[in-house]
Amino acid sequence: MLYRRLRQLQEENRPIRVGASGAGWMGSGFAAAVAQMPGMVVHVLADADVAAARAAFLAAGTPAEVIVEANAAGPAMDALAAGKRVVTGSYGLAAQLEAVDIVADVTWSPAIGAETACACIAHGKDIVLVNIEADVTTGHILHKMANEAGVLYTVSSGDEPGCLMELVDFARCLGYEIIAIGKGKNNALDTSATPDTVAEAARRVGKDAYQTASYVDGTKTMFEMTCAANASGCRPLRRGMTGPEATPDTVAALFALVEDGGLSPSPGVVDFVQGPAMAGGVFVVVRVHEARIAADLKYLKVGNGVYSSFFRPYHLWFLEAPLSIARAYLHKEVTLAPLPRPVADVLTIAKRDLHPGERLDTFGGYTFHGVMDLAEEARRLRALPVGLAPGAVVRRPVAGGQVVAWDDVTVDESSLLVQLRRQQDELFAAFT
Repeated sequence: MLYRRLRQLQEENRPIRVGASGAGWMGSGFAAAVAQMPGMVVHVLADADVAAARAAFLAAGTPAEVIVEANAAGPAMDALAAGKRVVTGSYGLAAQLEAVDIVADVTWSPAIGAETACACIAHGKDIVLVNIEADVTTGHILHKMANEAGVLYTVSSGDEPGCLMELVDFARCLGYEIIAIGKGKNNALDTSATPDTVAEAARRVGKDAYQTASYVDGTKTMFEMTCAANASGCRPLRRGMTGPEATPDTVAALFALVEDGGLSPSPGVVDFVQGPAMAGGVFVVVRVHEARIAADLKYLKVGNGVYSSFFRPYHLWFLEAPLSIARAYLHKEVTLAPLPRPVADVLTIAKRDLHPGERLDTFGGYTFHGVMDLAEEARRLRALPVGLAPGAVVRRPVAGGQVVAWDDVTVDESSLLVQLRRQQDELFAAFT
């Protein structure tokens, strides 16, 4: 049992020593979650805003006198050897330290996730991404590089893709045929949402307006389901998916095969649903061919005799992520990693007319949103991956609602993230 093993590490004073990137809402919550667990400790917390990293440690109960700032390996190791905790502005530092066992990226920045992962690969340190944006943008090349270096690469559980893959693995192990996988969206889809339109909602829950808008405009959902598609092989029914209304009682019939009155043209689709009954949860719809098993599932109230659905009504995001870190460190267990070839991607769509010279802002902003589509369609359109959109400069006009292509913008070719994506695209150019 994982709990027993963690308790043993605690009793032996040999906790799993974690380095983490990110001290924002996610990262500070992650630090607080780890502080409550036996057998695990955050040794290093990195953020460009070092004061935020210090504040995250303090909020998690770390005494101020224990927190030391360091930006090089020598001083950081000295501090850790003296029983201190390290805050740093360097996302690559934790990977260099012998006193760190495993590293997690707990941001929503593809660039930070890629920087952290590359540092881990270079220094032989296992990496757990709570950052699905990084996985969707450059996960295939990072996974390949990690495998070649003998480094474990995994996306964590807690966010919907990891929770979904646990359900998928459960169903596949039992021999059930996967028909559909997906999530319940927490709010109604409005692709035109901006920080202005969600400002009051964000204020009520104490969250950043840009991040809130990225949930409402669908960009976050598109990242999540693309991550799940690339790990499971499931495909969206259409660009942007369909997003029907559903409840736990109706979702199995809704995503049954077309010949049985449902939406799925073939087994293995990915989608999201709307409606309060499934908000925040994840689901898997399966078909069972063996009559006895189908009858038993119906008796157990998860099926209708042919189709069954398994629904987890919550996900705990960064609060649950430490469990994936523990499994990765103790058992070399991968929660989620992309398949050898991409299934889907997230296209950049203009929220309004874009003009030459404009700089695209960020996820949940005023200039673009993300939409999921098949990877082969993204390649055909030369669509700009939405993970590369922040900071890109518009070269030629793009009408609102249209796909933003690579040729429509200038990106920073010196950026590690762009270079990784270029390498990734070269790997799959033959499949265009």
